[in-house]
Amino acid sequence: MRIIIDAMGGDNAPQQIIIGAKLAAEEIGQKITVIGSEDAINQVIEQNNIDKNLFEIINASEVITNNEEPATAVRRKKDSSVCVGLNLVKDDLDSVFISAGSTGALLAGSLLYPGRIKGIKRPAIAVLLPNVAGGMTMLVDAGANADCKAEYLEQFAIMGSVYMKKMYDINAPKVGLLNIGTEDKKGNALMQETFGLLKNADINFIGNIEGRDVFKGNCDVIVADGFSGNLILKSVEGTAEVLFSGIKEVMYKSFATKLAGAVIKKPLKQFAKRYDYTAYGGSPLLGINANVIKAHGSSNAEAFKNAIIAGKIYCENKILSDIIKIIIEKNDNI
Repeated sequence: MRIIIDAMGGDNAPQQIIIGAKLAAEEIGQKITVIGSEDAINQVIEQNNIDKNLFEIINASEVITNNEEPATAVRRKKDSSVCVGLNLVKDDLDSVFISAGSTGALLAGSLLYPGRIKGIKRPAIAVLLPNVAGGMTMLVDAGANADCKAEYLEQFAIMGSVYMKKMYDINAPKVGLLNIGTEDKKGNALMQETFGLLKNADINFIGNIEGRDVFKGNCDVIVADGFSGNLILKSVEGTAEVLFSGIKEVMYKSFATKLAGAVIKKPLKQFAKRYDYTAYGGSPLLGINANVIKAHGSSNAEAFKNAIIAGKIYCENKILSDIIKIIIEKNDNI
């Protein structure tokens, strides 16, 4: 298996990306292919006393930034770290590409180079969220498709179900549809049509769920259009930031609260760690005909290390092969 990373993508590239790759290479005992400006990569290696033998370095002369129009950029900058990496995983199910760069460029490049799995209408970003039951819940789509059709959402549900079954050994993952109410007839025309498709699909569909139930652990896969899914994701990130900031402010408000804070400091840290995105690695692009992982744009070294490890596990579990097989079988039965 080959692990390939985009050294130039992300707010903290290339420094934190290279250090994260070093940590991952040491932990898993495997050489990692690093793509980007060879000079910039070597500079980080020298400045941080990193063993160069941990990496295979492939030079890429161009970089795609978040300020560029994604579809145009991936066509014009064919020697960018993103495009070079995606070309390397094309037609190779035993390799994985991880990038913390522009989500739009990664999606556009994935559609242009590896392309979609035959039969898949739209790819989706699948994000894992910790739930209060102690497990993980997948939110899919988390932002790839603002406008959706019911058949897209049905495919998101199927792909998400395969992922959770393989990655978390859940025999029949429970699938819920994000909606404005739990009743069968709730929601707009899209939600009602999707409900009917999911009810008849070969998955363990449990019905509609509301936004307030996302973290309760009632289902393993939450299906949403990319617009709603991204709103949920960004709202969660913002709420967590305000909540933890507020708790910290209260704890240091007076001598009495400082004493109380000292007592609960350890469990609070454990709670915060449970909901820290850096611990959960990256998000797979489901529906792409290659193993592609999107790491958080602001990933530090620890977060990117975990994204690499998540990508390795994703690839080793042959999830992409299983999705391809199920989609082919479904199409043959139509």
